[in-house]
Amino acid sequence: MAGSPDLWTRWGEFGKFNTRGMKGGEALILELNRIVCSSGIASPITTKRGLGARLRYLDSPAGRAALKDQGVTARTIRAWMRGKSTPTAANRERIDSAYWGRRRENLIRSGWFKRHLDNDGQGRRMEIYPVDQSHVPTERFRSGLQQRSITVRYVWGDLVDAWAAQDANTIDEIWDDVISDLDSAYNAYAHVSSVGIGA
Repeated sequence: MAGSPDLWTRWGEFGKFNTRGMKGGEALILELNRIVCSSGIASPITTKRGLGARLRYLDSPAGRAALKDQGVTARTIRAWMRGKSTPTAANRERIDSAYWGRRRENLIRSGWFKRHLDNDGQGRRMEIYPVDQSHVPTERFRSGLQQRSITVRYVWGDLVDAWAAQDANTIDEIWDDVISDLDSAYNAYAHVSSVGIGA
C-alpha cells in the first residue's frame, strides 16, 4: 500500500499461503462504485423503460457529448431521441456506459456524493470483511481475524475527491487512516475481502 508499506511486514508477503483478498483501498473503490450504481436507474438497459430513462437523462449537450465519446454519431443520437430507430445491442452498451459516466460526474459535481457519505458530520458505518483464509493451510491460519464495524467520519470529502481523480495512492492512504482506528490489530486489515458502507 502506498500509505504504509510496512503494514504486512509482520505477516509476511500477502497471499503467500493462498490468502485471498484485495488492498483495502481497492475494496473502497468497489464500494463507492456500488453506491453510485445503486442510486441510479434500476431498470436494465435491455428494457424499454430502462432505455428510455437513460436516453432522457442523456438528452442534454453534456449527455450527447458523452454519447459521442462512446462513438455514436450525432445523426444516430437524433434518431434515438426522436424514437425513429432502436439501438442495437452494441449501442445499448454505449448508451449505458455514457449514462453511468454522466451519472458519476453529476453526483461528484453537485456535491451530492460527499454530502451523502458525510451524513451531516455523522459519518457512515463501515463493515470491514477480513481476507478469505479458507484456502490457507491450518498451520498458517491467522487467528483473530473477524468482521469489524466502525463509524467513519471526516474522510469522505477527500475520499470522493481521490475517487473522482482515480487516485489510487491517496485512497490507499485514506484506507490506512480508516483502519488505524481499529486498535493494535489494524495491520491485519491492510488487505480485506470487501468493505460495506451503510449508505
